[in-house]
Amino acid sequence: MFNDIGPLELVTLIVLAVLVFGPDKLPKVIQDVTRTIRKIREFSESAKNDIREELGPEFKDFEFEDLNPKTFIRKQLDNEDLGLKEIRNGFDLKKEMAEVTDAVHSRDSDTSSASSAGASGGRIDMTKKPEAPDPDDRPPFDADAT
Repeated sequence: MFNDIGPLELVTLIVLAVLVFGPDKLPKVIQDVTRTIRKIREFSESAKNDIREELGPEFKDFEFEDLNPKTFIRKQLDNEDLGLKEIRNGFDLKKEMAEVTDAVHSRDSDTSSASSAGASGGRIDMTKKPEAPDPDDRPPFDADAT
């Protein structure tokens, strides 16, 4: 519940409690707070049990923590019935990338040897070069430019 409170923050809270309530009333305040927290926990547990009873026997093992989306997804992904662990373990990203890279490089060398036009040193020149316009061609007409 208080996992994110550090020692310095705890000391600060204790000092503030002593200053606000005083050393005389502090034990009584602590008892009241712990009693209230205990009652809230008992109330929430009884509410959970009532809901489980109302849902019926098929929801006997229902956990309210499963309603958290992160927990629900994590539980579904760890489910053995789906076979996702075998898929996850069978998928090797480095191997797949190496196969794709080999396929791309072999295709590059096949196409560059087959068509030597535009190739220099076994590589294809992918830069876009402006085409020389034919003397008979007129520039395109743009009505908005006039």
